[in-house]
Amino acid sequence: MKKNPLVGIVMGSDSDLPFMEEAFRVLESFGVDYEAHILSAHRSPQKTSQYAREAAGRGLRILIAGAGWAAHLAGVLAAETILPVVGVPMASSPLQGLDALYATVQMPPGVPVASMAIGKGGAHNAALFAVQILALQDSALADKFRRHKEKMTEQIAEKDQKLQDRLANPR
Repeated sequence: MKKNPLVGIVMGSDSDLPFMEEAFRVLESFGVDYEAHILSAHRSPQKTSQYAREAAGRGLRILIAGAGWAAHLAGVLAAETILPVVGVPMASSPLQGLDALYATVQMPPGVPVASMAIGKGGAHNAALFAVQILALQDSALADKFRRHKEKMTEQIAEKDQKLQDRLANPR
């Protein structure tokens, strides 16, 4: 956690931590301060609602919610705040995250939640999405994000060149 967090990362269980740590890593790579908590829509509903209601007043700009099973965490947060909420479904149930995906993506009109992919990839993209939102008002962060995209393009070009070299010189 950092001194002036802009992103709040909430997960429904400590079992989500190994996946949500990917969001930590991405935010840290961009120099974006965040905080993280374990809160549950079902097991600590009052504390979860209070966290969401107080988040903007504490300077947070975006909330990322990772949860499995019925995955109501993102929706509960979105119901209690005007901040953008990004949901990351977790594959922790017997349904391998499909239930969490449906619960996250199928929000009723008036309670928007941006939904990412299931698991670590979703946590990665949720953090990148948070960076993109923050970059709208931070030109230095926008430059970092542009460089990130350019680096991805360069990496793909390098991988393609290796493939072309391999195809041109079979063993």
